Amino acid sequence: MLNRIFGRFSLSEDLGIDLGTANTLIASRERGIILNEPSVVAVYKGTNEVILDGMGVGLEAYAMLGKTPKNIEAIRPLKGGVIADFEVTEKLLRYFLRKANEGRSMVRPRVVIAVPSGITTVERRAVINSAERAGARKVYLVDEPMAAGLGVDLPITEAQGSMIVDIGGGTTEVAVLALGGPVVVKSVKVAGDDLDEAILNFVRKNHNLQIGPQTAETMKKTIGSAYALDQEKSMEIAGRDTLNLMPRKAVIHSEEIRDALQDTLRGILRSVLDCLEAAPPEIGADLLDSGIVVVGGGALLPGFDRFITENTGLPCRIDKDPLTAVARGTARFLEDLDLYATFLSEGDDL
Repeated sequence: MLNRIFGRFSLSEDLGIDLGTANTLIASRERGIILNEPSVVAVYKGTNEVILDGMGVGLEAYAMLGKTPKNIEAIRPLKGGVIADFEVTEKLLRYFLRKANEGRSMVRPRVVIAVPSGITTVERRAVINSAERAGARKVYLVDEPMAAGLGVDLPITEAQGSMIVDIGGGTTEVAVLALGGPVVVKSVKVAGDDLDEAILNFVRKNHNLQIGPQTAETMKKTIGSAYALDQEKSMEIAGRDTLNLMPRKAVIHSEEIRDALQDTLRGILRSVLDCLEAAPPEIGADLLDSGIVVVGGGALLPGFDRFITENTGLPCRIDKDPLTAVARGTARFLEDLDLYATFLSEGDDL
């Protein structure tokens, strides 16, 4: 009762959080997407003290990746969709919650956080504890496929099968949904970071050039694709020659990058096929009409929808704003926490 009273009359806003390996997004019912920043923190080595009085978080910290002096490191405190460094994750959340709730901080907010469906009870409790210590009044968890499904307006509570594929930075979540729950769900640690790593390894092996993860990510976004492009592209990159260790440039073509990504893409495809094979025949019939919806950063890889359709025979579409789908879904749960209680878990349930 007190939570409902505080939630209605305080200057604080209840918040939905997509706590991702690569990016953290925060949304509210009233303002939509409030924050979208990299899940990166710059700290002094050996202390976990955030540099510049909290300024070394998010966008500022991301710009430091690969460029820090010896006494500073820019780190991602989440690996594979779960917390790898509890202390740094708490500081990341504290900074983001304060930034998102700026000017509305009379009462601490309630938050709904999307988490990978495959994480353990211990990992779920770690997320709750970190958010509470970061300033949340009450923390609810929801599985990412359910949040993504609600975020893209799939009929997740109806007797109609639908399928969602969420390709994040550390995990890919694939689920067939119906009647308010997952009929089949698959969570695999093959995702956007693996695409970047495949590019990095390809350039080193085939062009004798060592590049950093930011360059690999830029290449993925600029000339990467999952299917043949109508007009192929090329990009000039700079790195360090692996033979003489001197700086050097090279021109890389989109066909090369597409080939480099195939093994990782087929790992994601395998999780989609596994879900389809495990789904009941009646739901399979529904999917012939409704198809597959893809969200997450990996959905932005050109041609991914054609890649999925060619290998499954099902229609596939990319959400209009795939990066924010999960965060939008968490905000939808905040519209009526009592109505959506069966979708959510909290500390007392674990």
